[in-house]
Amino acid sequence: MRKISFWVFLLAFTVCAARGQDAATQEQIGKLSGQIQDMLEAQAAQAKRMAALEKEISDLRDKLNQPAVNDSASADDLKKLAAQVQEIDKKRQADNEQILKAIEKLAKAGGGSTRKPPVVSNDTPAPAQSPGGKQKGYDYEIHPGDTLSAIAKAYHDQGVKVTTAQIIAANPGLNPNALIVGKKIFIPDPSAK
Repeated sequence: MRKISFWVFLLAFTVCAARGQDAATQEQIGKLSGQIQDMLEAQAAQAKRMAALEKEISDLRDKLNQPAVNDSASADDLKKLAAQVQEIDKKRQADNEQILKAIEKLAKAGGGSTRKPPVVSNDTPAPAQSPGGKQKGYDYEIHPGDTLSAIAKAYHDQGVKVTTAQIIAANPGLNPNALIVGKKIFIPDPSAK
């Protein structure tokens, strides 16, 4: 009876700890998403200002092409406006770089995950036949922390253009949300006919 109580207590403690980690990860993801949203809104506002300035330039060009009237724009006015547009465009490019850096930072952070990408050995044996015998591909043993998308990316990086959908289709009964460490799965090679 004591053993059962101990195991129930241990299970309850583990579940509570996992929920606490999930909440912290969700909070961090929410904060980073908010920051990206702010950057995107700033970029949209600058795009609107650029569009307004471009319209002004177009209007000024139209006025310049009209017969001479006392209230038309001069060439200096157009040069000043063009300089303003170039300045705004530089700011837009700087914002784009900031957004890309933030996205790269998020990608490197991986949402707080410490998973390593799966390793596809270079000494992978010659392509194997699928269980049905029709398709060629590779056998892969699942390691701790592997996901189907990470496995597909690792093979993609090695030149095998496979998708997660193709992996799932080639492995009937495979649950992509609960991969079993040590289990071998078949990775189809779409380019091998």
